[in-house]
Amino acid sequence: MVARKKVLAIVLAGGEGKRLMPLTADRAKPAVPFAGAYRLIDFALSNVVNSGCLQVVVLTQYKSHSLDRHVTQTWRMSSMLGNYVTPVPAQQRVGKHWYLGSADAIYQSLNLIRDEQPDIVVVVGADHVYRMDFSQMIAQHVESGAACTVAAIRQPIALASQFGVIDVVPDEPSRIREFLEKPTDPVGLPHSPGEVLASMGNYVFDADALVEAVTRDADTTGSAHDMGGDIVPSFVRRSQAAVYDYQDNVVPGATARDQGYWRDVGTMRSYYDAHMDVVSPLPVFNLYNFDWPIYTSYGPQPPSKVVQGADGSPARTEDALLSPGTVITGGSVSRSVLSPAVWVETGAQVSDSILLNGVRVGEGAIVRNAILDKNVVVPPGARIGVDVEEDLARGLVVQDGLTVLGKDQRLPA
Repeated sequence: MVARKKVLAIVLAGGEGKRLMPLTADRAKPAVPFAGAYRLIDFALSNVVNSGCLQVVVLTQYKSHSLDRHVTQTWRMSSMLGNYVTPVPAQQRVGKHWYLGSADAIYQSLNLIRDEQPDIVVVVGADHVYRMDFSQMIAQHVESGAACTVAAIRQPIALASQFGVIDVVPDEPSRIREFLEKPTDPVGLPHSPGEVLASMGNYVFDADALVEAVTRDADTTGSAHDMGGDIVPSFVRRSQAAVYDYQDNVVPGATARDQGYWRDVGTMRSYYDAHMDVVSPLPVFNLYNFDWPIYTSYGPQPPSKVVQGADGSPARTEDALLSPGTVITGGSVSRSVLSPAVWVETGAQVSDSILLNGVRVGEGAIVRNAILDKNVVVPPGARIGVDVEEDLARGLVVQDGLTVLGKDQRLPA
């Protein structure tokens, strides 16, 4: 029955990402680079495409040029078969205002649903790092008879106040009894009292039910027009909402170590920690799962190159992710991620850091505990992340123990 259902995937990619400033000063959050060669949106798009959802619209809004360009140039599928991934900017179809929330984004884009006429609409966020087979969630949704299904990940009950928490019907744990926003006194799961189900921001809807819900919400006074805060609770109140437990999702090629991995990279620290998950010797998130690939395009870059310096000094790398086009000439790199076209010159030391596209680290420079955005140039002998007071005195951003330089930012003398 699922095979006969027509599915449209909507990727919500209009996020501003204020907590990731300065990385989002010139780009939307879903366009922020991740793990060297990827953009954050590549994970959501790879998941829906690998799941067999081949008609995909990406709703964009905030500083969307680089995001639109990446989606347009990278995500091309066979038009002969009716497959597509297409970015759709905010168009002010129903009024002279931008999207007021995630639900309003869908309401203002209802023409896409009406044109495609799907049976099922899958709605996903564009700024999480994970693998998920949505076809399994769709199958459960159809079988349950619910109009709305919410994907949820198990979290310790002590962390419940950080999430939107799903309270289930005790005798029917696949049904949602209440949707709680950051509760302080949650009730644990019936069969696992120490855990709660936290919303992942991924949903499956019957298409007609979604259209009706966002249309009604648009006329509701006081609504925040948010999918999790307004639309899902409206289905819960009518006993039409089900939950899908992410731990039941089995992705081809997953290992026991990375099965069920999900990371919200909404803060600088979580963004950094997710990179460290990738670089660890036994990665918590495995990029080398070729049965469920993460697709992207990084342009015409040559292979990475690690060679001795001009003075004959050896280059050293340890626990590092080197993207195509990176060159290390006599420098050392450890516990770090280097994006395409990064250069590390003789005697330079890079450790516990993330270097985005085109960063150059000059001779003898030291970079520690840092995130350097695109095209940053570290002069010879300079130090970044070595002394917090020194960094602050030079006007650099220091967050959560990390020194962060924005795109094209010049390092003060």
